[in-house]
Amino acid sequence: MGKRAPNSSNAKPLSSLIGRWSLRIAAIGVWIFIALIGLLAFYAYDIPDVDKILAATRQPTVTVNARDNTHLLTLGDIYGFPVDLNELPPALSQAVLATEDRRFYSHFGLDLLGLARAAYANLNAGRIVQGGSTLTQQLAKNLFLSPKRTLKRKVQELILSLWLEQKFSKEQILTVYLNRVYLGSGTYGVEAASRRYFKKSAKDMNTYESAMLAGLLKAPSRYNPVHNLELAKKRTSQVLANMVAAGYLSESEKEGFNKGSVGIKPLKTSRRSRYFTDWILSQVSGYVSPGNADIVVTTTLDKILQMDGERAVAKALKRGKGLNVSQAALIAMTPNGAVRAMIGGADYGVSQYNRATQAKRQPGSAFKPIVFLAGLEKGLRPSSKFMDEPLKIEDWSPRNFTRRYQGKVSMTDALSKSINTVAVSISETVGRDNVIAIARRLGITANLLSAPSIALGVNGVSLIEMTASYGAFASGGFGVWPYGIEKIKDGDGKILYSRQGSGPGRVIKAQIAGAMNAMLSKALEEGTGKAANFSRHVAGKTGTSQNNRDAWFIGYSADLIAGVWMGNDNQDPMKNITGGGLPAKAWRDFMIAAHTRIPVRSLPSNSEVLLPSIIEASRLGPSASDGKKSFWHKLLGVFAEGESSSP
Repeated sequence: MGKRAPNSSNAKPLSSLIGRWSLRIAAIGVWIFIALIGLLAFYAYDIPDVDKILAATRQPTVTVNARDNTHLLTLGDIYGFPVDLNELPPALSQAVLATEDRRFYSHFGLDLLGLARAAYANLNAGRIVQGGSTLTQQLAKNLFLSPKRTLKRKVQELILSLWLEQKFSKEQILTVYLNRVYLGSGTYGVEAASRRYFKKSAKDMNTYESAMLAGLLKAPSRYNPVHNLELAKKRTSQVLANMVAAGYLSESEKEGFNKGSVGIKPLKTSRRSRYFTDWILSQVSGYVSPGNADIVVTTTLDKILQMDGERAVAKALKRGKGLNVSQAALIAMTPNGAVRAMIGGADYGVSQYNRATQAKRQPGSAFKPIVFLAGLEKGLRPSSKFMDEPLKIEDWSPRNFTRRYQGKVSMTDALSKSINTVAVSISETVGRDNVIAIARRLGITANLLSAPSIALGVNGVSLIEMTASYGAFASGGFGVWPYGIEKIKDGDGKILYSRQGSGPGRVIKAQIAGAMNAMLSKALEEGTGKAANFSRHVAGKTGTSQNNRDAWFIGYSADLIAGVWMGNDNQDPMKNITGGGLPAKAWRDFMIAAHTRIPVRSLPSNSEVLLPSIIEASRLGPSASDGKKSFWHKLLGVFAEGESSSP
């Protein structure tokens, strides 16, 4: 029998079926291709203008420096000057490539091997533990895109990466990357970061420093050497190990470079100086309008005195544990108003409210020097006698802190012992409006109510204004306007503002200022401020508000005026804390430390005898020796004895 011929009728349908499926698959492929093209076109539609790759887009920065030009704070993004790749140490690019993209010079913008490796590691871990992005992709994202993890962003990132690889050489891409990448603490680019962390140009970095910068790329905040130096060092060791694995270093070289870590000591800025820098930043716009230019502000802050103040405040608050005191503030300035130290609270991280400049609290008896100054200017003398006895004005009666009365006392003793009845007597004698006028002349702008209690410091005043008012005594009669800005320059070093002038000029006669210095010195020698006294020519005054809600001490030498306040933000009373206690001790601790570097100088004084009392001669009538009392004598208990004395 012959072989049966194949069934041609079966072969035809099979070939026809294959042909039809081939056409369908081809059609599907075409439509997929068209869809991909459409998708790419859709995502590419709103890609940023890539021609602007080298145009930096940023906000201007404000850098605040201390008086010695050391760094305090930079507000805004910090971009260093662009640095060419051939100017940077080879170790920097090696550290970056070993850690971030070892096949940088061999891929076309997308590392397929790296993606496969990252996908495998992530599948094994069940979460994202590795990324497969190349440096080119990172550059595309950093320059043009948002950090959001979306399909659209990834597609655009891929398109831009391919464009960058076509448009620029590998060296150009790496150069732009190193000059634009974020490296923590507001710094962009290796030059800005090197100057921030190592206080040197990126051109001068060693291998260890280069590895530390490369380590920041993974997590700039987490591995920031300013915030966590130990963690940054661990990350740097890993980068050095990566360099060994990539063939850039030997194992022995790695160990040697690790030993160089002892030289890495990034400058840390105290958080408490932030109270000062916030105060400065609030004023900058009133001096210059820099537009888009970077500016550098040189301030009056003395970093050593700032640390002295921080230690004194911390020590005082520690002493006050259990006494219901939660806040303290300190400010120090020179007799011409240059603020050298400012602590606005217990912890800036917890509360940014500045109690040295913003809070208005009752100064209590710390206000009395203004009242006594008003008395001297109206003709009273330090030796003028007053009766410390119960006193009633309308329906109000002042009481002494001790609840006792001492009878006849001199004006000097009344101030040093902080006798309330005498302060009120003087205020009523010279006139409350005169007291307010003198306060204004000394720089106090707070609202002062014209009431009998004004003499006892019941009106809220800021620590900075109250402290500055004492400057007129320390300077021998010249008014003080507190200031913190010495100079402002632009990024090119051009001076935009330089402080001129020295304040309001003379506001007190030298003779009267000398008398006030003598009286306030006695307050530290024999009066309520004894806890503040030390072996210098110093003067000052305590202050305690009602129910111990506020405790103050303000004092001065010929070189420095300082004020301390302690209390609670919610006005809760403290437990037996007065101005002559913790605040006086904190002031003393600060001033002793501050004066270790200052030669001994006497306070301004005047040996002239004060003029005869105008009030005693013309307003109060007969003296006490006449055995007769005028209306003012009866009301206020003032004795005009007609004696003269030197201030």
